[in-house]
Amino acid sequence: MTRLHDLLAHGQSVWLDNISRDLLRSGELKNLIDQGLRGMTSNPAIFEKALSSATTYDASLRRYFSGKRTVEEIFDALALEDVGDAADQLRPVYDESQGSDGFVSIEVSPLHARDSERTLAEARRLWKSLHRPNVMIKIPATREGLPAIQQALTEGIPVNVTLIFSVERYAEVLEAHRRAMEARAADGPITAVESVASFFVSRIDAAVDKIVQEKIGKSKNAAEKDQLLEILGKTAIASAKAAYLLYKKHYGSPAWDVLKKKGARPQRPLWASTSTKNPHYSDLMYVDTLIGLNTVNTLPPQTLAAFLDHGTVADTLEEGVDEARRTLESLRTQKIDLRKITDQLEADGVQLFVDAYDKLIAGLRNKKESLSPALSKR
Repeated sequence: MTRLHDLLAHGQSVWLDNISRDLLRSGELKNLIDQGLRGMTSNPAIFEKALSSATTYDASLRRYFSGKRTVEEIFDALALEDVGDAADQLRPVYDESQGSDGFVSIEVSPLHARDSERTLAEARRLWKSLHRPNVMIKIPATREGLPAIQQALTEGIPVNVTLIFSVERYAEVLEAHRRAMEARAADGPITAVESVASFFVSRIDAAVDKIVQEKIGKSKNAAEKDQLLEILGKTAIASAKAAYLLYKKHYGSPAWDVLKKKGARPQRPLWASTSTKNPHYSDLMYVDTLIGLNTVNTLPPQTLAAFLDHGTVADTLEEGVDEARRTLESLRTQKIDLRKITDQLEADGVQLFVDAYDKLIAGLRNKKESLSPALSKR
């Protein structure tokens, strides 16, 4: 038994925020599953890192480079292969959990994050291509992404709603999920479709702390400085706790109870961006403090290793709720516009994935030149 098994007893599943061919073929993933890992998430940045640092893709790349596929099509093929392999290895978890865990997430192209129709078309294509029940399609929670999220769920496609930074946007995601389940229930009992809502945490603190530090530096009022110091490193966790309270209210409502009786399942909150960015904070700051019933935490490899080594397992998500409210109120008192910050984080998050995708494609072109010089002129 490991700390991951202990977490599951407290109602939280741990997924791995990483994927690579080395991980899949070395036996490392199977070992992590044996230790209690319950799923995996991926994104363009993760694939960019995997393809740029591993040589295990070279044999497949040589084969693909000898054909007529574009580098974009080649990346798509490699990603589908890896996600399919991971899903197959996690299938026993999916079966044992009756379809609540054992998922592998693959993201729609970030190039379509502001286009509802193309995002939905991409979600349908990925779902059909992978043809496995334990695959989740990641769709960003942009304004344009919400209609695609709702329709994909209505069609029975499992969705990992990603890039959620604000409680307000999370409320819209919950409503999209409810409307999708109502549409599915219109004809009778619902065939369950699993979904998670990925609420990003550490990036919130990184952005808010920067503004707070600037205000501390400019302030000449000792009391104001003390109030600002109290905010440092607390906004992300406060936001997550507020989101969880909203989750409980939403899925405890009479409207949801009707859908539950027809077979609908809640959309679980998933804590993402859980590696600590500030070296002065605990390495498990966004893990130990966010343990609660019916939640998921997706951890990058180094954070997962740290938790297995020295993580603390306790029901912490519903502790300190009053303090969380005070933190969010202090932001308003100090005229720090959290919604403006989270809107910018969403825009930056989309752009980061676009940049990672562009870098990935450029890297594949370079690989083509190095692995197959004779083909590089094609």
